[in-house]
Amino acid sequence: MSDPIFSCPQNREEVINTYFMEHRAKLIDLAAYLDRLDRARPVGDDADFRDTAFRDAIAILTDGQSQRARRILDLLSDHSTAMPQSADGMKGALGAPHRVSTEGGAA
Repeated sequence: MSDPIFSCPQNREEVINTYFMEHRAKLIDLAAYLDRLDRARPVGDDADFRDTAFRDAIAILTDGQSQRARRILDLLSDHSTAMPQSADGMKGALGAPHRVSTEGGAA
């Protein structure tokens, strides 16, 4: 990988001083959400596609590669171009595309 481009006007210490507490709270909130899932009764045999996408996104957070926000947004975005013929049964956005699972996570 080439040298990183330092495009942020703040240095690392300034970023940490400015944003750490906000993101500490978000991290604790995510941990509480995962704990809640662990305590919830399962429904059926298949993992929910949103849970699979969420866990795949967590893996991106910790993979050490750049552009995590872009890659997570891409993972959680519906890239289909086909227009549904009817809105019957649709209640709004789901937050992740319903993908057919393959080995290793969401397709």
